[in-house]
Amino acid sequence: MRLWHQKLLPYLDRQRLLSQHRECAALRGKGWGRKHATVDYVFKYDPSLLVAYHYLVMDEMERRGFKPDSIWRNSGYRGKALPMDWDFADPDFVDDQYCYATHKNDIIYPEHDERYLQFCIDLLRQKGAALDWGAIAQIR
Repeated sequence: MRLWHQKLLPYLDRQRLLSQHRECAALRGKGWGRKHATVDYVFKYDPSLLVAYHYLVMDEMERRGFKPDSIWRNSGYRGKALPMDWDFADPDFVDDQYCYATHKNDIIYPEHDERYLQFCIDLLRQKGAALDWGAIAQIR
């Protein structure tokens, strides 16, 4: 699994959006720090960035009428298999990153640059994803 470029979240189909939520939940839980070629870059950063990205995913889910468990809005929540970890992510830093991403259209992960955006678009096209390609062509 991968974290899709955050600008693509509004255009992902239902299956891929829900998969993003599951991927974020897994990474926040026991998957934190476990090697995986496509998401290893997240471990170079404060976990607060992952939590902020996860908030964006949940925003999009809610916009579409899904109801992700609100416990995931707690920056210390690591899933059912782990205890609450108040040191996992700094709530203020999460809020700052989330705010920058939502209000200033800033990118959370530096790896999610224009090249990665194009890579994700190409990959989704190769997979035959039924997306609004006209709308996707307008994002930059």
